[in-house]
Amino acid sequence: MYIIVAGGGVVGSSITKRLIRKHDVVVIDENPKVAEKIYAKHGAVSVVGNATNIEVLKDAGIEKADVAIGVMNSDSNNLSFTVLAKNFGVEKILIRMRNPEYKNAYEIAGATNVGAVNEILVDNFIIDIEEPNIRKVISIGEGNAEVSIVTLPKNFSKTGSTVSEIVNSEEFPEECVIAGIFDQDSRKLRIPRGNTKIYKNDQLFLVATKENMEKAAKYLLKK
Repeated sequence: MYIIVAGGGVVGSSITKRLIRKHDVVVIDENPKVAEKIYAKHGAVSVVGNATNIEVLKDAGIEKADVAIGVMNSDSNNLSFTVLAKNFGVEKILIRMRNPEYKNAYEIAGATNVGAVNEILVDNFIIDIEEPNIRKVISIGEGNAEVSIVTLPKNFSKTGSTVSEIVNSEEFPEECVIAGIFDQDSRKLRIPRGNTKIYKNDQLFLVATKENMEKAAKYLLKK
């Protein structure tokens, strides 16, 4: 994917470090020293300038971007970046929010993922980009466990299986709990029991450690 990161600070640098191994990443920052540091540390292309400037965005390749990530220090700048990215047809726009009062404005402007807490935000953005069927909701117990939503694909191979059949599979981690099932067709939440059936397009609420969450998601999303 071609990804533009607006803001080369702590969050922008962390995101770039995680993504540069698999994707083409371009970082925009007004500070030449920050841009140089990003390139020196991570090898990502860096553009010096304001990410709310159309010409700067064009220099960064916004017209071919698959993902735009706004993690600048100002909500007003991130909001302007959102509007411009949407105008250029970027499909996925991920934004770091500082003031919660901006959330509605971000969503109206076209942001597809709005995050607030830095550590969780980075994980959320990486998952959203690389595993769009998994959405991390919250980290609990000082990061020792997390709650995530896994959306089962339309080609879910185990559709019609019961919860017991799923969790008793050798490939499904024992230390992972299916805490809820949201039926997107009926818009109803089901509290699962052993004989509850799981169907394609259901959203599963999982509780597990990060490692076990990845194993569970890999099993559930396997074609």
